Amino acid sequence: MVPAWASYNVAVPGYYLENFGCRATQADGASLERQLQARGYNRCDSPGNADIVILNTCTVTAAADIDARSAIRHHHRENPNARILVTGCYAQRAPEEIAGITGVSYVVGNSHKHLIPDIVSDFVPVSPTNFVGLEQVQLSAPAFTVISDIFAHTELIAAPVFEGESIAEKTRPNLKVQDGCNNRCSFCIIPSVRGQSRSMKLDRVIEEANAMVAAGYREIVLSGINLGRWGRDFEGKKQSFESLLRALLEHTNVQKIRISSVEPMDWSDELIGLVAGSPRIAKHAHLPLQSGSDRILRRMHRKYRPWHYAEKIRKIREAMPDAAIGADVMVGFPGETDEPFDESRSFIEHRPFTYLHVFTYSSRPGTASAAMGDQVPVQIARERNRALRELAAAKNLAFRKGFIDRQLDVITLRAGGDGWTEALSDNYLKVRVAGRRAANEMIKVEVTETSDEGLVGVPQEDNLSRFVPHRFE
Repeated sequence: MVPAWASYNVAVPGYYLENFGCRATQADGASLERQLQARGYNRCDSPGNADIVILNTCTVTAAADIDARSAIRHHHRENPNARILVTGCYAQRAPEEIAGITGVSYVVGNSHKHLIPDIVSDFVPVSPTNFVGLEQVQLSAPAFTVISDIFAHTELIAAPVFEGESIAEKTRPNLKVQDGCNNRCSFCIIPSVRGQSRSMKLDRVIEEANAMVAAGYREIVLSGINLGRWGRDFEGKKQSFESLLRALLEHTNVQKIRISSVEPMDWSDELIGLVAGSPRIAKHAHLPLQSGSDRILRRMHRKYRPWHYAEKIRKIREAMPDAAIGADVMVGFPGETDEPFDESRSFIEHRPFTYLHVFTYSSRPGTASAAMGDQVPVQIARERNRALRELAAAKNLAFRKGFIDRQLDVITLRAGGDGWTEALSDNYLKVRVAGRRAANEMIKVEVTETSDEGLVGVPQEDNLSRFVPHRFE
């Protein structure tokens, strides 16, 4: 039987897709590409050659919104004949705003992202499955707009995302196994644009992982909006993130599993022991902190206190002395005067962090913090950001120096210049390896010195494990 959409496309157009923001957004984009290519759509390397330009947006900060609007206007100037479709978190949050921008043909919220191949084919099903309370809204602006309550959304779309620019360099596929969040942090817009927590079924996770292993990939990165909540939304018997890891270890031959980010209180003793005890799980723990000040954490509606977080970090470092330990930290949150900032900086200084992702607070419409008083002046927030980045750099350098004259397991990422290869260690350190090597080799190196941002190492030839992957579809 010929699918209904086929009759609408005698000549299949080309598309260009641009992702903004986090790994979850990139995974959504990878899934869209899979669907479009299954329909026969051709992927264009440049938006100037595309019939359809899809912008998969982020809205976590005001700067992310600005970037998206700038991209829309740029692509319309460069290719005024292209149909521009805007989707993602910004589209879910402010569809009217985007629909009014010249050049936009479609605005599709996260609630309907899985229908984009039908929408661009001018075929929108009346009764999509796995969706509750479908509501299509046609705004007065020129763009066709479809959006509805994201909290009724039960779809999870995802496909592996790879590091590397070319096929030969594609390594470390990122597999999103969870989406959405049931927390209500006062600064965060994400639950409003991604909906409730929902998980990829276990059998599909195993299927995706085995397909990547069969294609030759050695390390898989598990990701999600609130990854530690995986399995809690299943009907009947609930499952846990720990059970997912055990299943991957038992039912796949993946050589290395890396956990992207797990909330502090989800780092159970069982999870810590599992990561510490398995050579197939990377020694890398990322726990979002946001602030080391108790009063600020309370205003943020975070579910832990500084002493809870400190205990988790202590247990992780005790179980894994060489592990990377990272955190997200926010500066400039409303009410962060000098005293709570100093508390946060002191807390960080006395914890064994090996890197930090430091963000400056950005007020998001619709969040509780947007209505709070005591907003911190931008210049002060920027100075605090710089101070924490300097602290993080010093901690990272001290951590790296501890590996000189020691051996590390690394995976090669891409060949660099002057006869060296970029690699990443099991404990999340960049390593410049002597010699030009193919991507996706797992090798052991002896560290000789530090570099500006990482380490320099010499491969131990008797421990080479080479494989150049096939393309993963």
